[in-house]
Amino acid sequence: MIRRLLIALVVLVLVLAVAGGWAIRWAAKEFDANGPLTEDTLVFIPRGSGLEVITARLSEKTAIRHPWLFKLAVRINGQAAALKAGEYLLPAGVSMSGIVERLVAGRVVHHRLTIPEGLTATQVLALVEAAPLLAGKMPDTVAEGSLLPETYFYARGDARAELIARMKNAMERALAAAWEKQRPDFPLPSPQDVLILASIVEKETALPEERPRIAAVFLNRLKLGMRLQSDPTVVYGLSGGAPLGRALTTNDLVTPSPYNTYVIDGLPPGPIANPGWDAIRAVLEPAQSDELYFVADGSGGHIFARTLAEHNHNVAKWRRIKKTLGASPLARRAPQQQVAPGGGQQGK
Repeated sequence: MIRRLLIALVVLVLVLAVAGGWAIRWAAKEFDANGPLTEDTLVFIPRGSGLEVITARLSEKTAIRHPWLFKLAVRINGQAAALKAGEYLLPAGVSMSGIVERLVAGRVVHHRLTIPEGLTATQVLALVEAAPLLAGKMPDTVAEGSLLPETYFYARGDARAELIARMKNAMERALAAAWEKQRPDFPLPSPQDVLILASIVEKETALPEERPRIAAVFLNRLKLGMRLQSDPTVVYGLSGGAPLGRALTTNDLVTPSPYNTYVIDGLPPGPIANPGWDAIRAVLEPAQSDELYFVADGSGGHIFARTLAEHNHNVAKWRRIKKTLGASPLARRAPQQQVAPGGGQQGK
């Protein structure tokens, strides 16, 4: 009797061992097998989610076939605390092991936000605030010109304040890198002055090839003690950089403002927009020229001149073009520099 019991016990142990081995092999194979997703699927794991919540999210998206096996394998492998929150794009047929690998590595989906050159700080903040996948409050204030226009990548749920901080750091690094390459005879005394002039150059032209030449005009004027007489500075003084919705008037040009470079000497007290890297580089690496004037050419660019006589001729030509164009968008597109030294008006 005892012998029979021993034999039965041995058989039972062998059966359990075989069954256990088969179960382990099945679980391992199932964990690495293709999953049930039939198409690429986005799954969002909120911050602070534990293994139970993560498993439930994956199950809701039908990304896993056996939730209990997913949890068991993650716990056995000691990976529960390593799973990272975020938005993941899971490919069709991804295995449970593949999902765990992605969540441990934090291979989240990255979204992009492009900040165009020449926007004001207020306009940039509006773009960041409108981004629906960002989270958190906006900073209370941001200095004009402190945000580098660029394409920024972020993950769903990233803080808006953190993205703004990245823009600030990017501008600081860009300005510092550019300042290191200044020439010994460079006339501006500080990186802040470079930033101010770069913002004016940025607003004066949308053509990259013109920026070094326009920067040279303004630097030549500063060296000679001439006023910059830049229309965008007048607009900034009137509206803080928001579109006026109308053309500048003669009265606008004489309206007192710390930013109105028709009435103040030198640079305004701060930037009028957020300049891009090309505008910053144009100020530090201006074209080699003795030009002092420029005026719109009717095609989106400008005609440059060394003397007031040349400039007046170009202004007269622009007046004829403008009269032909009338109120078309092209006639309003290009800012103009068409005022004589000392504030006398030519072509206004």
